[in-house]
Formats: sequence, structure tokens, C-alpha cells
Amino acid sequence: MASSDRDEDEGEAALGLRKIIHVDMDAFFASVEQRDNPELKGKPVAVGGSSGRGVVAAASYEARSFGVRSAMPSVTAKRLCPDLVFVKSRFDAYREVSQQIRAIFRHHTDLVEPLSLDEAYLDVTEDKLGIGSATRIAELIRQEIRAKTRLTASAGVSYNKFLAKIASDQNKPDGLCVIRPGEGADFVAALPVRRFHGVGPRGAEKMARLGIETGADLAEKDLAWLRVHFGSFADYLYRAARGIDLRPVRSSRIRKSVGGERTFSEDISSGPALRETLEDIIEIVWGYIERAEARGRTLTLKLKYADFQIMSRARTVDSPIADKARFAALSRELLDEVLPLRLPIRLMGLTLSKLEGADAAAQPPRPDAQLSLL
Repeated sequence: MASSDRDEDEGEAALGLRKIIHVDMDAFFASVEQRDNPELKGKPVAVGGSSGRGVVAAASYEARSFGVRSAMPSVTAKRLCPDLVFVKSRFDAYREVSQQIRAIFRHHTDLVEPLSLDEAYLDVTEDKLGIGSATRIAELIRQEIRAKTRLTASAGVSYNKFLAKIASDQNKPDGLCVIRPGEGADFVAALPVRRFHGVGPRGAEKMARLGIETGADLAEKDLAWLRVHFGSFADYLYRAARGIDLRPVRSSRIRKSVGGERTFSEDISSGPALRETLEDIIEIVWGYIERAEARGRTLTLKLKYADFQIMSRARTVDSPIADKARFAALSRELLDEVLPLRLPIRLMGLTLSKLEGADAAAQPPRPDAQLSLL
């Protein structure tokens, strides 16, 4: 990947490919907290609640070295890292930085597709400043972000969104990775399937049982076989294993819903256990909602019984749900409506829909319904 910017431009022009950058801030929430409070620099930091029902919303790289991850129960995180420092989330501060970052993006292109407060796709096939090289633009953007926010960002540069997103994670933190035309399939072949966007832990476990560990293993399977085992997710997997992604960068796409769900290792039936689990899901899903800057009017509770039958309850309100307290109260009311249950359940989830003013991306479908809660 040591080719010159000129080689990159000529290769893309010959193949008629897009120039896509994926920018992802490094440990964004935690990095903002460390920037604004010098006493936190160099320390393991978790953004989120430290109480028994608290959940880690974000972790600094110092905390990650101990195994602390987002969506992890706070008690587990504290057990892994006894010196972990918890700080409450400040979404107003994160949004302010996010606005600075997006202004930098739009200095180079109007084709910006935010995924959340801390990451976005950019199409710089025709950049505003006439620079021409996507690699050079990514370098400039990272420099500008550091200068204006005192934070670091990692970037991936490639000829489609799938590859750009994978590349942005390749050299984190504060890194840059370029996958040029003709390199995509070979790059993907060497990756573990867990690195494919949309493949969660359970999806990776299922693939392992089928003998699929890497992109190369996946590429050996034909589309018909993949459809038998992965349904609607098969087409995405087939293309991704070959480094193919035809999705354009959409600057005005509206997200239809934000949600998450959890499959339990053991079925749950008691009211107290269900309520405790609901509190975990409320914490995590509200974090997703804040990241997406989403406000919606319909809240849906989903339950899957031990016999795999699915039951859901929804509530639509007159005005958008704009704060966590209201979101939590409505979630609890929905659960209370269905108690006691006819059978133990194996899955619980919450989804907010009928959204207003949310930034979004066209995400690939997932092979299971685990999202990031597992």
C-alpha cells in the first residue's frame, strides 16, 4: 500500500470507482472527557454509570487494555479494571465537538453521511478544493481535527464504503489505512469474519461452526449456499467477501429506527430479573439514540419466548421522546403490561421509531438480532 497518490488517482479513474473516506474518532466520548479534565489523561476512563445497573457507554484506550468495552455492565468493567474511573456522559459536549468535525468534513465535500456523532462516510470523488487525492484529503482532515479539537481520528480510504470502514479500524488509534483498486478482495480474504461490519459474536460463532473463519473461507461459498444458511444477509456477505459494495454515500438519508436487543444465556421468567435486564437495555439503547441524535414517537418492546414465538408491545406518544427518563418510564410501562409472562423468554429488545431529525447510514442487514449488546 505504498503507491503514490497519483497511482491511486489513475487507478480509480481507469476503473470508474468512487473515492470514499470513513473517518472514526478514537474513543470519542472518553477522549473528550480526558481532554476536558487533564487529571484523567493516561488513566483508564469509562463513560457511563458506575452503579450496579450501570453500563459502559465508552471506554478509553487505557481501559480497553484491561478488556473494558462499551455496552459492558459497569460491575464487570470494574472487576476487570479496579482503577477504572467512571464519568457521567455529557452529550451536549460531544455534540459540540461533532459539529466541529462535520464542518471540517463539509469543507472538503457536501457528500457526508454521518453514522453517529463520532463517525461518517465522505465521498471525495469530486472534492471542493480540487485536491484530487483521497489519501491526501484524509490526511488533511485528520490534521484539521487534531488542530481544532485536540482529539485524534482514524481514517480509512478506499473505493467503496465497506472497505473504507474496515480500513479505518485497521490502524487505530490515530491511524490511516488505504485500500486501493485491485486490493480489496485480497485485503478482505485475510480478515477474520468478525471484522465484517454487521457480523456480531453470535454470527461469527455460527460461521465458525460452518467452517468459515476468514474472508477467504467466506469467498469459497456460493450465493445459493449462503442464502440457505444466512437468508437475506447472504447477498451482503457474498459481495463483502469479494470487496464489493455498491452503496453510495447518502448525505440526507433518514434512519427509520434505533434499537437493540439481548439474547440471554439462560431463559428468564421472574419479574425482578426481567426488570433488571430491561434497565441494562434502556442504558445501552439510549446511548445509541444519543449517538444518532434521534428523537422518536414510537417505542416498541420485543420479547421472544422460550418456544421462539415473538411478542411485541408498542406505544406511540404525541411528542418525540427527548430524554432518557421518559424513554425509561415508557419502557417499564410496556414491560409491566405483559407481566406475568406465559413462558420464560430468551430475548428482550427495545426499538425507537417514527424518528425525527436523525442522521443515518444505509447499514447492511445483520445475520442475527444481537446488535452490539452481546
